[in-house]
Amino acid sequence: METLHLELPSLQDDTLFPQTLLHGVVSSGNLEVLVEPGPDAARCVFEVQTAAHGFSEVWQAVLRDFATRHPVGGLTFSIHDAGATPAVVSLRLDQAYQSLRSS
Repeated sequence: METLHLELPSLQDDTLFPQTLLHGVVSSGNLEVLVEPGPDAARCVFEVQTAAHGFSEVWQAVLRDFATRHPVGGLTFSIHDAGATPAVVSLRLDQAYQSLRSS
C-alpha cells in the first residue's frame, strides 16, 4: 500500500455540518471515502491509502480539482483505494460531498 497526504486550500461552506460520513466500499476497482471534521477551516486534508503505486501526480490532480470545485475547507477525507480509476475517485468524492449537503 502507498500512503499519500495532501493539504489544499479550499473555501468553507458554512451550510455544511462537518460530520463523520462514509461513502463507497473498498472492493476490486473501487474505493471508500471517510469524511470527518478537519483541523483548519481554510484547508481540506486528504489521506489516501492506495494499492496502485506510482500515481501520486494523478491523485494530486484529481484531489486539487475536487477541492477547487467544492467548498470543502475544514474537512478531512480518508480514502481507501483498491485500484479505482480517476473518474471513480472523482465520482465518489462528489457523492460524499452531496451527502454532506443533504444531511
